[in-house]
Amino acid sequence: MSVIKQMHQYYRIRYLASRERDRERGEVSATTIVMAAALVALAIAVSTIITAKVRDKATNLNLG
Repeated sequence: MSVIKQMHQYYRIRYLASRERDRERGEVSATTIVMAAALVALAIAVSTIITAKVRDKATNLNLG
């Protein structure tokens, strides 16, 4: 086997291994994105509740 063929085979194996590892990392990234989206939704819900309570308090103030 020539040196060029050996190098080509080596780099092909390394490329395939790297691509497989990237897929595994993608799984973690997808999980991280889902968790981040859940935290953002929770933050929006909490801020909506707080805003509603502040508005209710503000409308019940007697400024006269």
